[in-house]
Amino acid sequence: MSFLQNFEFLWAWALIFLPLPWIVRRFVVPAAQNQTPLLAPHLVRRLSGQVGQNVVQNNSFIRGMPPLLLLIWILLVVAAMRPVWFLTPTSFNATGRDMMLAVDLSGSMKKTDMRLGAQEVDRLTSVKAVVSEFIEKRQGDRMGLVVFGSQAFLQSPLSYDLKTVNTLLQETEIGMAGNNTAIGDAIGLTLKHLKKTRQQNTVLILLTDGSNTDGAVQPLDAAKQAKQMGLKIYTIGIGQADTGSIDRFLFGGGRDMDVVTLKKIAKITGGQFFLAADTEQLNEVYQIINTLEASEHQIHQYRLREELYVWPLGAAFIISLLLAYIRLYQPLWQRMGDR
Repeated sequence: MSFLQNFEFLWAWALIFLPLPWIVRRFVVPAAQNQTPLLAPHLVRRLSGQVGQNVVQNNSFIRGMPPLLLLIWILLVVAAMRPVWFLTPTSFNATGRDMMLAVDLSGSMKKTDMRLGAQEVDRLTSVKAVVSEFIEKRQGDRMGLVVFGSQAFLQSPLSYDLKTVNTLLQETEIGMAGNNTAIGDAIGLTLKHLKKTRQQNTVLILLTDGSNTDGAVQPLDAAKQAKQMGLKIYTIGIGQADTGSIDRFLFGGGRDMDVVTLKKIAKITGGQFFLAADTEQLNEVYQIINTLEASEHQIHQYRLREELYVWPLGAAFIISLLLAYIRLYQPLWQRMGDR
């Protein structure tokens, strides 16, 4: 029983080719052979006995499939069925968490009110630094990237290639998607991608420093659709929630962070809202999310295997060499015996 459990044919369907020689012999008519008569009657009479005997032997050889040829064909079919021997099963962990990142690239993200170490940087640079470290910690998970400004764009679909996702994030620039903020469109584009790929139980992390000022989809309407699809949204507000008079003059009051809407989006979808006024707080936010959305590990079994097709294939090759040797040197042995 243990032998049967460890032995298996990966391509067992190849067994259907076993009767192929008999089918060909039954339904395919041999081609006619037109030969020029030998113009040497005395030579024909001299060799008629020996040649006639060989012809009879050859005809009988063709009529019935010789045991060696039958054995060769069976061995070839067995090799084609890919016999394998499974070794001791090996356990490994695989994650089932899918995460999408939606990053705001509107004009207000260029404000230099964040600190990275001892250096003042703009909001997007701070986001890149923190998110990059977060991505590295999500090894085994799938992640995707959506960027939005006046419009939303899918930079990367859900992928295990986290290095590429991180590279695409680092290559983003402020204003490349427009200077306004289309939060609803970013959520809507994420839903469209997940629906197309039939993904469920996905998490969206949405980073923005403003309010919805553009786009065709209202954020709360998109949040309700997200709830129906099982998409949990964590919203992160970047920078100060209340802007001063200078910021209002430079960027306009419409760009103030809409904390109320961001909180509602998170509440509707079962996520949470976080406010990150500086890089340190933003890093803490991602540590919290990393804890809340810990990778859901599931134990899988991977069975190491050893391919065995080389044995029947090698046996068929050796038998074919033996058969060729017999066919080539049998007339020579007969002539030597006649002498």
